[in-house]
Amino acid sequence: MWEEKVSISGPYDFDLALSRLALDPLHCVDIEKRLVKVPLVFKNKKIVAEVIGTGTLEKPEFLIRSNDDYEMTIQRLYEIFQWNVELIHIHDHFQVTQLKDLFNDHYGTPLVLEFDPFSSLVKSIIHQQLNLKFAFTLTERFVTTYGEEHDGVWFYPSPEKVAQLTVEELRELQFSGRKAEYVIGIAELAASGQLDFEKMKSMPDAEVARELIKIRGVGPWTVENFLMFALGRPNLFPMGDIGIQNALKKYFNLEGKPTPAQMEKFKEPWNPYLSYASLYLWRSIE
Repeated sequence: MWEEKVSISGPYDFDLALSRLALDPLHCVDIEKRLVKVPLVFKNKKIVAEVIGTGTLEKPEFLIRSNDDYEMTIQRLYEIFQWNVELIHIHDHFQVTQLKDLFNDHYGTPLVLEFDPFSSLVKSIIHQQLNLKFAFTLTERFVTTYGEEHDGVWFYPSPEKVAQLTVEELRELQFSGRKAEYVIGIAELAASGQLDFEKMKSMPDAEVARELIKIRGVGPWTVENFLMFALGRPNLFPMGDIGIQNALKKYFNLEGKPTPAQMEKFKEPWNPYLSYASLYLWRSIE
């Protein structure tokens, strides 16, 4: 077992990040201990890393504990928790926009990534057109049936394992036939290497979007969700997202939902940090 202390520049609201992670019943989070256990997979080797918040909003510090692959673990945790992003620059950018009050209210909210790109894509397919409660239930059912548990932490099943499943097996968990086909189809592409998540990390947004949109079951919302929460891209604004539409309506006291033209106008000054505008708008109605 090794331990490492990580210090980053503030602000960074780790407690808020934990409370958002805790919404997913598959995540192993202890709010009181300020701890999350993160499942990591390196070349089919499964590792659990503990991340414990030991600092403050303005002076964020973390204690990392794991038992293997020190360098890869630290590198991946930096990606997941976006510790290289200096949130103060983003905060300052929004101080001269209409979202100033929103960014002051939710000061230091980080964009935390899904723990694994494949599971991120599968999760967003499962969540499509479902209410949040049942979406989490269905995802939990899927993972606890076909995934693996290590040290109290659940790992999503590998693409190879999901590719071997049948539509009937997923139907038994209450998947729709179509959703089952989509999940298995994505797993087949990932298992065969046609979907290369490692390569996507260095591809431009538009190129990633072109690759993903060709896949059955993947629409614009899923692509934007993946770019934001699997790859940590900073400049996404899912205009078709109902949560964002509702948040804009509330924040700007609009009569009805904003039109696409209104949204285009609103978002102009928020470039190049549209993902953070999205995140803070979602935060405002959570």
